[in-house]
Amino acid sequence: MALLHLTDEQVQTWSREQKDRWWLENVYKADMAQLTLRSGLTGFLLGGILSATGLYIGAKTGIGIGVGLTSVILAFALFRAIAASGMARDYTILENNCTQSIATAAGYVVSPLFSSLAAYMLVTGVIPTWWQLMIWIFVVSAIGVLLAFPMKRKFINEDQAPFPEGRACGVVLDSLYHGEGSEGVFKAKLLGVVGGLTALYQAIVSDGWMKLVQFKLLAMDKWAGMKEPWHFQERLDQYYYAWAAKAEGWIPTILGTDVRQLGLRLTLDAAMLGVGGLMGIAVATSCLLGALINFGVLAPLMIQLGDIAPRIAADGKAIPLNRAEIVNQWSLWWGVTMMVTGAMVSLAAKPEIFTSAFKSLGKKKDGGKGSDVLKDIEVPMWISYIGVPLFSVLGSWVTHMFFGVPFWIALVSLPLIFVLTLICTNSMALTSWTPTGSLAKITQFTMGAIDRSNPGSNLLPAAMTSEIASNAANLLSDIKPGYMLGGKPRHQAIGHVIGNLAGVLCCVPLFFLLFLPPDANGVRSVTTLVSDQFAMPAALQWKGVAEIIAKGLKGLPTSAVLSMAFAAVAALVIEVLRIKTKGKFGLSAVAIGLGVVLPPESTLAMFVGALVFWLLGRKHKTAGTPGHRLWVEGLEPICAGLISGAALMGIGNAIINVLLA
Repeated sequence: MALLHLTDEQVQTWSREQKDRWWLENVYKADMAQLTLRSGLTGFLLGGILSATGLYIGAKTGIGIGVGLTSVILAFALFRAIAASGMARDYTILENNCTQSIATAAGYVVSPLFSSLAAYMLVTGVIPTWWQLMIWIFVVSAIGVLLAFPMKRKFINEDQAPFPEGRACGVVLDSLYHGEGSEGVFKAKLLGVVGGLTALYQAIVSDGWMKLVQFKLLAMDKWAGMKEPWHFQERLDQYYYAWAAKAEGWIPTILGTDVRQLGLRLTLDAAMLGVGGLMGIAVATSCLLGALINFGVLAPLMIQLGDIAPRIAADGKAIPLNRAEIVNQWSLWWGVTMMVTGAMVSLAAKPEIFTSAFKSLGKKKDGGKGSDVLKDIEVPMWISYIGVPLFSVLGSWVTHMFFGVPFWIALVSLPLIFVLTLICTNSMALTSWTPTGSLAKITQFTMGAIDRSNPGSNLLPAAMTSEIASNAANLLSDIKPGYMLGGKPRHQAIGHVIGNLAGVLCCVPLFFLLFLPPDANGVRSVTTLVSDQFAMPAALQWKGVAEIIAKGLKGLPTSAVLSMAFAAVAALVIEVLRIKTKGKFGLSAVAIGLGVVLPPESTLAMFVGALVFWLLGRKHKTAGTPGHRLWVEGLEPICAGLISGAALMGIGNAIINVLLA
């Protein structure tokens, strides 16, 4: 059956009580099984396995892979097969969603192991015990859960924010379980065809899949003498640059800087096309505007002025300029200023989000205007009001006890949690991406300026704040499909805690097994953390920033400070115009800031996807026509197919590369 949702006009004009009442009466499935013993156990086991895969791939590439869509399809296939054999009844759609919630939560908790915590070990040479790592990671992830559900009331219940990846997951689930009717069958087939074609394309552009086919299956390295597998280039401009290198052709530059160093590439990224279609033309245009201003104008100018320059690594080698260097050295400051100011102004325009929560404590249960109609099924607000401060203090204490960070420094970093969570949630709501890497630098530099003598004083508070923000934002994306399908919020909260526990119990022992094996004398050493097999690129980036802080931070360039001032004013003007025009002013300060920290090639692909669907939507306005059915009513299945097909094959490619390395 088609997923029910509010119209844009209803989203803009209805109160949250009206939206909650509509959801309760039309979407909520009170009697459907959700968090059952089998869904909880399956989610726990799946989450452990998939989070272990995430740890393994993260140590190789520095990238955390999502497991939501993978867990949905695996759980569906598993229980559909069991049901067909007559051994058990099939999963309900909400049981599958619960399994996915648990598995996804498990996947989110592992990133500190291949980033901030690993960096701490590399910098200090100290290896915490396994139980210390387990406690620290679980406490930090629990704060993320406690923050996520109050934020849910704003971003999901009231704003009906898109959360593209979460919405795609909900569409996938709906298509899997409700494809019997004509419209459901059409959307399920549409999703399947698009997903299949996208998966085929992703296989052709992936070196791992092509290596598997050409070398392992066809043995072309033996009879054809191939040394490297052929694969189609996802970066389309690579063909031109390959020709230019041989023919000494023209290489485009901006103020003398190669556009490739600026990250200005032409990439056919199927997943980003789907994300762009879901986010809409206004947000995608704002992201592209931020990317063009930063990488097309400001970054080349700052390189020419010398405010952005190649750095020398610890081994004495020069680090060439690239997009990441440009962002970390200069651009992130004005980009983050745009996001902070935009998010805070937007939030300040709705003070009732905070005041109504406190006022509701003293209201009588009369069910009148302004009553909390979901009070019996939502996670009670008092749990977060008590839990967040309690677990934050607990997190500061264990950070002090386990890692030697002064207790007061860990406490001082805590106010940043709310700001970073707000930014990450806005980002996740719009693009399914969180800029935690850039935002973590704010805490790292701030805490490092307070205490330069102890590397843990900047690494661990930054790890704590960024991981809490990232965990809360990612969990909100995971809550989105449950909301779409009528799931029970309290069951999702319990599921997230189960998932966090699964990820910690599985991945911490695996971390010691893979990266910290004992020597002949039974002694573990940090020298085994980074190897030819496991490069730990994310940990090395965190370590590099800590080393910069240890050498002394002279202060930001004047140009960076000026850019932050201009960005703050611009964001204020943009958000005030959005508020005054009730959303008709198309630009978004948060999205412009996102365009600064996202790879430009990704923002371009998102814009292309949004533009294509916007144009096709305008062309096929008339309901009932084949074009309207395909491009308007079928937008979500198409985008879900693009995202899921590319994501699943991308994860498979990473695993194949690991196995064939």
